[in-house]
Amino acid sequence: MAVSEMREKGWRNDGRAKVTGGAKFTGDLKFADMLHAVPVYADYIHALLTGINTAEAEKSPGVVRVLTYRDVPGANRFGQIIRDFCIFADDRIRCHGDVVAVVVAETRAQALAAAALVRVEAEPLPALLDPEKAMQPDAILIHESHGSNIINTHRVRSGDTEKGFAAADLILEKTYTTPFVEHAYMEPEVSIALPRPDGTMEVYGSMQHPFSTRRFVAACLGLPLADIEVIGTPLGGGFGGKDDTAAIVCARTALAARLLNRPVKMVYSRQWSIRESYKRHPYKVDYKMGLTREGRITAVDCRIIADGGAYCSVTPWVTWRSTVQCCGPYVVENVHCDTFGVYTNNPVTGAMRGFGSPQMNFVIESMIEEAAEKLGLTGIALRRMNLVRQGSTTITGQKLEGHTVAMEQVLDKVLEEIDYQNKLARCSHGRGNEEELYGIGLAMSYRGVSLGAEGVDFCAAIVNVQADGSVLLEAGVHENGQGAEAAMSLILARELGIDVDKIRYRRSSTSVIPDSGTTVASRGTIMGGGAVALAAQELKQKIAVFAAPELACAPEEISFTSNQIIGRGGRSLPFAEVIRGMFQKQQFPYALGVYRAPQVSWDEETGQGKAYFTWVYGCQAVELTVNRKSGKVRLLNAVACHDVGKAINNTMLLGQYYGGMAMGTGYALHEDLHIDGGRIGHTNLNRYRIPRSTDLCEMRAIVVENHDPVSPTGAKSIGEPSNEIMAPAIANAIHHATGVRYYHLPIRIAGTDVPEEAQKRGQL
Repeated sequence: MAVSEMREKGWRNDGRAKVTGGAKFTGDLKFADMLHAVPVYADYIHALLTGINTAEAEKSPGVVRVLTYRDVPGANRFGQIIRDFCIFADDRIRCHGDVVAVVVAETRAQALAAAALVRVEAEPLPALLDPEKAMQPDAILIHESHGSNIINTHRVRSGDTEKGFAAADLILEKTYTTPFVEHAYMEPEVSIALPRPDGTMEVYGSMQHPFSTRRFVAACLGLPLADIEVIGTPLGGGFGGKDDTAAIVCARTALAARLLNRPVKMVYSRQWSIRESYKRHPYKVDYKMGLTREGRITAVDCRIIADGGAYCSVTPWVTWRSTVQCCGPYVVENVHCDTFGVYTNNPVTGAMRGFGSPQMNFVIESMIEEAAEKLGLTGIALRRMNLVRQGSTTITGQKLEGHTVAMEQVLDKVLEEIDYQNKLARCSHGRGNEEELYGIGLAMSYRGVSLGAEGVDFCAAIVNVQADGSVLLEAGVHENGQGAEAAMSLILARELGIDVDKIRYRRSSTSVIPDSGTTVASRGTIMGGGAVALAAQELKQKIAVFAAPELACAPEEISFTSNQIIGRGGRSLPFAEVIRGMFQKQQFPYALGVYRAPQVSWDEETGQGKAYFTWVYGCQAVELTVNRKSGKVRLLNAVACHDVGKAINNTMLLGQYYGGMAMGTGYALHEDLHIDGGRIGHTNLNRYRIPRSTDLCEMRAIVVENHDPVSPTGAKSIGEPSNEIMAPAIANAIHHATGVRYYHLPIRIAGTDVPEEAQKRGQL
């Protein structure tokens, strides 16, 4: 099948195996003489750990060993930024999800039975559950070695906010809060570790980043990286949630395998997964915005507090993105922003789809609508006045150039597709006697692509053509279930001009491809695809040099299409025939491609610099009704438009749109872990409320393709942008339906109080 047809039909190399049940996830794997391990928790939120009594558990039938921090030969503490994440609790228990021991037995049932016999002795300490209280100078320190409960700070200092507010005709000040959110992936954490005879530890796991996992395992075992091989398996969902905590599960499993010299498997229950895995950061945001009566934003003052929970994880990176994008896709000359990541004894928080943007977009896009209403303007008019455009300067001093700034383009397409202006006039605003109150709302964002100044950003890919013309491909980004392998294969097939079914994607292993960073920040296609394209270009140059004499032309005159290598004048040779010739002449048709992201910059003191090398621009709109009596929200229609650079696989692209919109719906209306005294109230999906199919509506996706010059394929990103503005679009639609503005997610509507509440707020 031709590449263009595959692209349109959403071809996936792993599709058949997954829909027929043939795919082997980590939990499906079995090895001879395999032991089973389970974690042990203690019912404390914050406590000094004074003793772990494992004697009874060790006597239990089938138990081989009970592991604690004393058994760790390497580092018991590790992390990607601050090395404070405990493989096992040692001096303290810092949150309810801390693991104090691991029981290893011949069967899982035996391990579970013995786990209940482990006795933990501890002295309770005051629990810090409020980030603002944790920031106080006299607060007990959760990590004494850190010297403070403030994990990190970020700031933006631009212009003069005092003068900016003095020039304003309207100053709007509001406080917003967002909740802890569970990733709710279908597959809980699973790990298998096998010791090899040569001393290498082989690790399989349900994790998003094999290289990050390798670092955790190597640190725990006290071994060099080369002694650990982490092999990727199909992933049953991640959404950012299977990095640090999943890597720790693998590290514990590998420790057991090394000490016992047998394969060990650890399969998490849903309750353990929700208890221990990190969550989306809850935010408290104090936001002050000044505007002229015409609608020009003159100044923003913003204070962001993110609850990091008991360990750092990636809180500094998450909150950095929030800081960089704290004013949304708008030109604001005078900005003062302070952002704090804070240790508490709450559940750990880390990466989740959107990575600090969903929280801030809810704030910004709600503020824009409220300011417009107070000024007697439409939200659209206010946005148009302040939007970033070609050549605009961001709040961090970055000039938007070198790519198409498509902010107005995506806005206009959404307005037209959903007939926004006409439907806005029909909104109920809490008035009338209708049982169903109608509203429409939208939200916009620009999102920095890939890691930006958060980290060093580059990626490798290997293309290895076999003697018969078939091709092996491997890229350094990990397949997380989103279809990265298929996207890379389609890119390679297009570059080489061959059928995609001639390509086999090699499952990743940390021993055969360079560490290319984790599959986060919507960087899979732009970074991995860029590396594949560059490897293909290098390979084509080698092939062209070899084939040029036979085709009687210069190498630069050769093209690759339809499984043929074509020279000037139309003379051609079959791709496979040329490859055979190269092998006969002792030439390897092999290439390593490395895509290095363009340089970025950042000044931590001023919050100024070129934060990202390119940006994605998006707009989403939602129609809904609110039942006046019950408060139930019913979505009617949703439209999303994003500039993705170039679509690689159309159907998978649409899947990213719809999946992000569905997840954003849960963030807006349903999802809240109900943390009570540091304990998670909902530790199973029967009580944790994610959106059902009946909660969703017809969703339409508009794809804008403005080829991005810095991307070797022209593609940018979509995995996170479609998620991060659904909640504010819904919030704005609810406001237009009820006349009530909500400042906390998820939005809870009181039903029969809707019109009364609106009247109390003077909005009718």
